[in-house]
Amino acid sequence: MAARFCVLGSGSSGNASLLEVDGLGLLIDCGFPPHVLAARLSAVGRSWKSVSAVLLTHTHGDHWNSYTLEHLRRLNVPLVAHPDHHAMLAARAEHEPLRRAGLARPFGNGWFDLAPTLSALPIRVPHDSEPTFAFRFESRDGAGQSGWAVGYVSDAGHVTSELTRLLAGVDLLAVEYNHDVAMQRASGRPAILVSRVLGKNGHLSNAQAAELTRAVAKSGGPDGLRHLVQLHLSRDCNTPELAARAGREALAACAPAANLITSSQFTPTAPVELVSRPGRPPRPAPPAIQPALPGMETDVESSVR
Repeated sequence: MAARFCVLGSGSSGNASLLEVDGLGLLIDCGFPPHVLAARLSAVGRSWKSVSAVLLTHTHGDHWNSYTLEHLRRLNVPLVAHPDHHAMLAARAEHEPLRRAGLARPFGNGWFDLAPTLSALPIRVPHDSEPTFAFRFESRDGAGQSGWAVGYVSDAGHVTSELTRLLAGVDLLAVEYNHDVAMQRASGRPAILVSRVLGKNGHLSNAQAAELTRAVAKSGGPDGLRHLVQLHLSRDCNTPELAARAGREALAACAPAANLITSSQFTPTAPVELVSRPGRPPRPAPPAIQPALPGMETDVESSVR
């Protein structure tokens, strides 16, 4: 199963990542204008023609862009989001053409299929844009055996036991390493902003993200976590060096050979190839199951052809 993952850009000015599986190009968030995304896609050898669907994590303005919503309608690309996200975006004129064209697709509370070999599990996380979701993506062969798993956590105020459980054993973990607490406190930012970022519904610090990284690395054993991708670094209250040090220390005990990538707001990361692993354990069970995303089957078949 040919598959790869890269971050097109991540930070307070815009967020977007690209997950590719068997002809499906899934854009996770679309927080940049269309021309910026076109340039970022070109930098990793892709174009807008490579994008089959957009999946939204939440509705903060750095995760979607009004011009990009218009562009999705022109390209006939579906926007996959929670019903509450669609309801919030309905106030924007750019959303209505997507809805009328049947391109405003909902996801529910359980696993849903994006392609014949790709499924996604939305995981609700604490953040001050309600609701906000992390995701677990899994690809398996026709027998449901070998495959890979990706965990994606763009914004989260703190690490929950449910998040840790549902990301256990992933091969690639993409998670925000947003800020260094000392730098945040000494930043001179307005007190209300500092309180918001450090609060339970704000953003993960390097230490909190490292806590999640350690738990996920431990759950997968020595051959489990292969890649750690650091997202959403603060330009004012973090540095790539501090984030990388925290990530490397978190990996040291259980996944010392894991590849560590620190993303940037301004340039894409190099694509990471996702390699199937035989003997993958059963999927973690959510409270409810949504067997398929309505309408995606036809779109996926068309994109593969």
